[in-house]
Formats: sequence, C-alpha cells, structure tokens
Amino acid sequence: MEKQIAISYPESLAFSLKMEQSEFEHEMKTISLIKLYELGKISSGMASTLLNISRLEFLDLLSKYSVSYINESVTNELESDFDNA
Repeated sequence: MEKQIAISYPESLAFSLKMEQSEFEHEMKTISLIKLYELGKISSGMASTLLNISRLEFLDLLSKYSVSYINESVTNELESDFDNA
C-alpha cells in the first residue's frame, strides 16, 4: 500500500529554481530520500527503489548533494556483508 504526501508551495518557487513542476516535485522527493539516508533512517537500497534507479546510481547521486555514502548504516551494512561472506 502506497501513501502520498502533499506539500504546498508557491508556484514561484519552482519558477525561481528554473524547474518545471514535475521536475521540482521529483527534486523534492530525491532530496527527502537523500536526507533520510544521510540520517540513517533508510538504506541506500530502499532509497534507490523509491527513486526507480539502481543502488549504484543512488550512491553516485549523493555526491551531487555533498552527502557521503559512508555513514553508520553503511558501516553496519558492510560489517553484515563481511560476516555473511
């Protein structure tokens, strides 16, 4: 089951960022998921799935927003991968 979040914003915001409405909405979704990843609330796999991109593409996208892909959740994922190898 999927839920939606509605965010009210003035039309001038997307215009001032030189974005079409759909582009602005995708950007807001992307930024939200990146922030949740940065805070360790979701995994890179979940974020990439929600953005319909590969995990590698998501990790590459982090650099565009100056977010490191190495955080506590990544460290835990790596430790788990090593234990399972």
